[in-house]
Amino acid sequence: MKITRRELVAGIPALAAANGLGLSPVFAQEAADAYPSREVKFICAFPAGSGADVYVRYFAERMRPVMKRTIVVENRAGANGNIATTYTARAKPDGYTVYVHAPSALAANMHLFKNPPVDVVKELQVAATINRQPFMLTVHADSPVKTINELVEVLRKKGDKASYGTTAPTSKVAAAWFNKVFGIKPVEIAYKTAGDTMNDMKSGALDYCMHDPVHAVAQSNNGALRMLGVTTKGRMKALPNLPSLHEQGVTDLDVPGWWAAMVPKDTPKPIVDKLNKLWREVIDSEETRQFMAKFGADTWSASPEEAQAEFAKDVRAWGDYIKLANIEPQG
Repeated sequence: MKITRRELVAGIPALAAANGLGLSPVFAQEAADAYPSREVKFICAFPAGSGADVYVRYFAERMRPVMKRTIVVENRAGANGNIATTYTARAKPDGYTVYVHAPSALAANMHLFKNPPVDVVKELQVAATINRQPFMLTVHADSPVKTINELVEVLRKKGDKASYGTTAPTSKVAAAWFNKVFGIKPVEIAYKTAGDTMNDMKSGALDYCMHDPVHAVAQSNNGALRMLGVTTKGRMKALPNLPSLHEQGVTDLDVPGWWAAMVPKDTPKPIVDKLNKLWREVIDSEETRQFMAKFGADTWSASPEEAQAEFAKDVRAWGDYIKLANIEPQG
């Protein structure tokens, strides 16, 4: 069977990875020029139909005409994302396994588990950033509370009879920061999903929640929730009329989440750079900006180097966040 030079070059990254070898600059560039030459896998850390799955499948559809190749979404759910993370880190570093997930969530996992299976900064490389998104402090639409000051007044009057809901590490951290700044001590009630909080919010059993943006914006649009502020230090372009919690007195609160496309760390730099260029075509489009705005997120394009530095910074920051929220790492 005759093998063309294009096919040979396309297979070099996988061959080098299998033999523990690096690529010469010339071969690495030629491999990038040929990339992608076959099907690409996008890895999702959550089940089909989840909010994360919606994101991953959106980008799979938009990237197909850009990459000019079939893109298959693989859902590898479980262990708070660790299954998908480990799978990606152990994949061949050839650019054909792309993890579409939140590096901020992976940074949290480094401290939520006593023995995380992957050192994410050392074993994953951010190829392209996707967005920045906050969590939202919410009250039920039937609540008389309209502002942060009104909420704080209610919580102080209720004392230890006040309660709030959390659904994820970011919501726990943001709520802990909020409570600490105002010197209030409502009781935390943890829920598996944002949807699980809604009955207790409607009944008044919960005074407030820290919700993810997908849920918060959707339920606000449906008339079920009222959003009082975002957990980023500044306002989001997607929601310019919604003030940040920082500007409402929750001093220095800045706990944004962000999404990215990641690959195994040893993926040759020319392929990482090629991926960054391809992803930017989609991220910088007006269609994607509008898609992200529906979920309260702003699109964000950064170089792989800038993104990797942000990734490392988040890992360090989450060590302090976990202590602030008094979260006990899992065994």
